[in-house]
Amino acid sequence: MSFSDLFDSEFKSRNKAHFSAIVRVAIADGDLSREEREFLDKLAVRLEISAAEYEEILENPLKYPINPPYLHSQRLERLYDLSRMVYVDHVLGPKQKEILTKFALALGFTPGNVSFIVDKAMSLLVLHVDLDSFVYEMTHMNK
Repeated sequence: MSFSDLFDSEFKSRNKAHFSAIVRVAIADGDLSREEREFLDKLAVRLEISAAEYEEILENPLKYPINPPYLHSQRLERLYDLSRMVYVDHVLGPKQKEILTKFALALGFTPGNVSFIVDKAMSLLVLHVDLDSFVYEMTHMNK
C-alpha cells in the first residue's frame, strides 16, 4: 500500500464519520424530512460518500466514531455542517439542540462554553451566513 493510499483511506474514514454524525442529528427527532434528505444527498457528494456507504450509514449511523479534527477551523466547518442539518427544518427541537451540543463536545469544544457556541452557531444560521462568514464570526465572537 502506498503512502497516498493510506492518506486516502484516512480521509475517507474521517468523511464517513463526519457524515455519520450528521445523519445522527438528522434522525434525532425520529423522522427524516425531505429537506434533511436533500441536504444529506448533497453532503454525501461533497464528502465522497458512495451510494452503498450512504445506505450503510443510514442503516447504522453509530458504526463510525466521531473523529474530531485537529485544527480549530476544521472543527468550525464540521460544526457548520451539523448546525445546518439541525436548522434545515427551521425548527430547533430540544432533542436536536441536545445532540448538537453533544457533537460540539465531541468535536473538541469545551464544556464551559459549548452552550454559547451552539447558540451562536444557530443564530448565525438564522441569518443564512455562508461557511466563510460562519467560521469568521465564530472565530471572532469574543472580540
